[in-house]
Amino acid sequence: MGEGCKVSIITVCYNAAKTIENTIKSVIGQTYNNIEYIIIDGGSSDQTIDIIQKYSEHIHYWVSEPDKGIYDAMNKGLKMASGEIIGILNADDYYGEGTVGAAVNRFSLSSGDIVYGDIFLVDSSKEMRRIKPATDVSLLRSKMSIYHPAVFVKKYCYDNYGVFDDTYKISADHELLLRFFVNNVRFDYDANVLVYYRNDGASFKYALVGLKEVRNTSIKYGHKKVDAYFWYYYQVAKLKLLLFYHGIID
Repeated sequence: MGEGCKVSIITVCYNAAKTIENTIKSVIGQTYNNIEYIIIDGGSSDQTIDIIQKYSEHIHYWVSEPDKGIYDAMNKGLKMASGEIIGILNADDYYGEGTVGAAVNRFSLSSGDIVYGDIFLVDSSKEMRRIKPATDVSLLRSKMSIYHPAVFVKKYCYDNYGVFDDTYKISADHELLLRFFVNNVRFDYDANVLVYYRNDGASFKYALVGLKEVRNTSIKYGHKKVDAYFWYYYQVAKLKLLLFYHGIID
């Protein structure tokens, strides 16, 4: 795969006026040129639509309409995507300028069906911390060991093994990647595939839902129940300690 390979980038959003302009600019400013950009908006009532329209000449398809949640919106985007490679970038995250080119280059050098990379975790004070995913993809059996915003997938993986299960609230990305893995889809890590991921302080309630979903998905795909529950309670304890340290809970 070279410069002739089309890459579809999908952004889903809802009332994301504070961050989406930076997201859009990071896509249209890529050094790699053959990009199809798709934005699926859930019917925003803030200035999100104005910002999308501002850059409409760079966006190949966008729509604003109610949806059933983030994974339903992502699936809408996947239906519209025509690229050989697909990346999904959240409306509060952004790419490094060479991210897409690095992913395409990695695909051209390897036999991978999925390329994934590192994230820079950006906190509310704009401090950044680089985080590397697990290079042992089998760890997906027990936890979300890969960062979904830094994942690029060949389109035929979705065609052959399905899209996001929108019955999940938080962790359908983990279920999908694990589904790909158990179907022998080939993963390839590249540290040059970089995404800046904003840590927006999601509530404790939703963090717990995500942990429960990962636990249940792990069991669904054959992980030992006792190990899955041990991991879950360990992660809950870590989360409570972290939130207590930052004064989010008492």
